[in-house]
Amino acid sequence: MTPTPAPRDFDALRALLVARAGTLSKRLAQVAQFFLNHPEAVAVTTLTRLAGQAHVPPATITRFAKELGYAGFADLQLIFRERLLGPSLPYASRIAAQLTEADLDQPGHVFGSFVQAAVQSLLRIEEALDRTALEAFVTALAASEVVHVAAARGAFGLGAYTVYGLANIGRRAHLIDNLGAMRAEQVAAIGPNDVLLVMTFDDYTAETVDCARLADQRGHRVLAITDNALSPVAPLAQHVLYVNEARLGHFRSQVPAMVVVQALIVSLGRRIGTDLVPDNQNAKSEKPVASTRGAAKDRAGGTP
Repeated sequence: MTPTPAPRDFDALRALLVARAGTLSKRLAQVAQFFLNHPEAVAVTTLTRLAGQAHVPPATITRFAKELGYAGFADLQLIFRERLLGPSLPYASRIAAQLTEADLDQPGHVFGSFVQAAVQSLLRIEEALDRTALEAFVTALAASEVVHVAAARGAFGLGAYTVYGLANIGRRAHLIDNLGAMRAEQVAAIGPNDVLLVMTFDDYTAETVDCARLADQRGHRVLAITDNALSPVAPLAQHVLYVNEARLGHFRSQVPAMVVVQALIVSLGRRIGTDLVPDNQNAKSEKPVASTRGAAKDRAGGTP
């Protein structure tokens, strides 16, 4: 039997990794997740250094490449390098250098590194974001009565801003904050005409993933903003927006995800025929959130 040829473009490689998600060993699945989350780093980093960043032996990456049908890591790396052809390559190269050579005692250098990371990730998301998925996202939000937002840890600020922005266009919104470890009860308050919007990125907050699973089990519509198709919330969502953000050490650049969220809010406001409420009318902007909390209590059978 003739073996299947290895994918020769990034989209085909990503599709193959998604198709084989349940068949790879734990170590190889770890490499697959890392490669999809850090495509720029894979394109410009040596095998040894990349193995250190992925927390696996170099031999594991070589085995991963051969498992997919490539001659070795260099052959696989070509796919990632071709993805970077064009104006983004200089940025990626500079970021890779800064990650290994930046003097963290120099705040100005750190600041410059984060600026370059944000620029690179914005260039990438402008090219890569699926406009059809964006349109479907807005349509789903417009059809909902209440938008419940689950976002924690590094994505918490993004989730809180989303609730604020939705309230300012008159869309009722509720942040599932897991206060008192009651996320199950908060998910139970989701109504039949509501939608759950989850936001989580590598390392995928367990509480957020749990919210998505609970909502899916109850038959609720789930929307997700995450980093790649191997994310644990991707198969649970009816619509997914993928935002792959540059990282500097432990920290992610949240700029691209914020831009995507703002585009969703403004597009939704135009779709439902409302304008943003000025900041000096806080009473109006807070009312939709408060009414949502009241509705959540009523649905859960609680009392104020």
